[in-house]
Amino acid sequence: MGADEKLAALCIVLPPLKLPPGMVLPFPWVNVRGDRAYVSGHGPQGPDGSLAGPFGAVGESVSLDEARASARKVGLSMLSSLKRELGSLDRITGWCRVHGMVNSAPGFTQTPAVMNGFSDLILEIFGPEIGRHARTAIGVAALPFDLPVEIEAEVMIKERMA
Repeated sequence: MGADEKLAALCIVLPPLKLPPGMVLPFPWVNVRGDRAYVSGHGPQGPDGSLAGPFGAVGESVSLDEARASARKVGLSMLSSLKRELGSLDRITGWCRVHGMVNSAPGFTQTPAVMNGFSDLILEIFGPEIGRHARTAIGVAALPFDLPVEIEAEVMIKERMA
């Protein structure tokens, strides 16, 4: 079962693209170069495409469980961008690298646990062969829009499907 089929089987609906008011991006969400797709930093989105809360620093106004759920939502947002750009998630042949940034309260050190929300989703959809990835999870002082987590990635892709 491919990734597109797996999403349908799990009744997972990907959010549409909806930028915050006044936001203009001078770069693409997904930049395809040869057999690689470089995915710009994404934040959590709700089903309607709007930025999804809770907002704030993890370990302060956002709990670990809420942040983990936000990281999963980032995964859905990223999959939506990849599907728009590639036409099908089945073109992804491997997840190479994932870089997660967690809006962390002073002293919060459980950034890998937050990122598990993202990694668990990718492994659930793509399986261990395609879905396994190298990963970084760092704490930062702040993120745009006071998001609890932002994630970027690099994936390997195959040529456009016929």
